[in-house]
Amino acid sequence: MLQLFIGNKNYSSWSMRPWVLLTQAGIPFEEVMVRFDALDDTSTFKQTLKAITPTGKVPVLVDGDVAVWDTLAIAEYAAEIATGFPGVQPLWPTDRTARAHARSICAEMHSGFTALRNHCPMNIEAHLPEVGALIWRDKPGVRADTARLVTMWTALLQAHGGPMLFGNFTVADAYFAPVCMRIQSYDLPVPAEIGAYVKRVCKLPSVQAWVAAALAEKDFIEFDEPYRLKP
Repeated sequence: MLQLFIGNKNYSSWSMRPWVLLTQAGIPFEEVMVRFDALDDTSTFKQTLKAITPTGKVPVLVDGDVAVWDTLAIAEYAAEIATGFPGVQPLWPTDRTARAHARSICAEMHSGFTALRNHCPMNIEAHLPEVGALIWRDKPGVRADTARLVTMWTALLQAHGGPMLFGNFTVADAYFAPVCMRIQSYDLPVPAEIGAYVKRVCKLPSVQAWVAAALAEKDFIEFDEPYRLKP
């Protein structure tokens, strides 16, 4: 069986993407959670991951003697093997143009939106609307990143008719699920249509399962908590 190595569900946005993708698609896997005890080379976290991947980071998908790291590589690998699992729908859009577009926006998320990621780290357990209001006021990069998301998502929802970005659930929705968590946690202002999409993503069974597990962790990790002094 596939193994997916992930970090703490409350904090690890990178881990959330492939976990939601595989779970929502119905591809069975064994979850291996490696706690964020620290990120230096002597930490249990780093030592555990370094034995599997040269990056020492999560997520990592292990399939027998094959290790696949980085979320985009995992998504592509999952899309290749999906046909081997009964009832699993294509993970990318079947239309070539739409598929290219979906890959492009996933790559854009992968390499961009740095202001949103840096100033609004994923923290599912926290509710930080006051912090979000200050970030929105003081961080133009966050406003610019959010505006880009609104433009992107609006165009896709209108072009494909929803309920997901490309009609049915695809890699793209899994990829932006952690962004939906950030919009909720920090109460970032978005138009009603975008807020409705965020709610639909949050209602996906895979996302609900991830959130429930994140809330059950009760694991306060100080270096991942720039805004809260205590749980």
